[in-house]
Amino acid sequence: MREIMGDLQRWRRQGKKIAVARVVDVEGSGPRLPGAAMAVNEDGDVAGSVSGGCVEGAVVVEALQCIDDHSRKMVTFGYSDDEAFAVGLTCGGTIHLFLEPLDW
Repeated sequence: MREIMGDLQRWRRQGKKIAVARVVDVEGSGPRLPGAAMAVNEDGDVAGSVSGGCVEGAVVVEALQCIDDHSRKMVTFGYSDDEAFAVGLTCGGTIHLFLEPLDW
């Protein structure tokens, strides 16, 4: 979270709506450990990383949905998940993310 704090503070000053995705669990080999975080603002700007680039595009889509409907959700990407494979999660593991809108 520390690596994205500067962006979060700037977006807050700008009045942007934001969603945060956090890695909460990894099964097998994963690109980032639990605690890794990524923030997405309403314009689709990104800070941080939850997968080293493998599934970030799909996470942006999920985060924007969280912002739009002010919802929280768990999402999972794994090697056997067709969508995750399509976006590049080929490390062989599974990552579980918790996404939520940031409520100041």
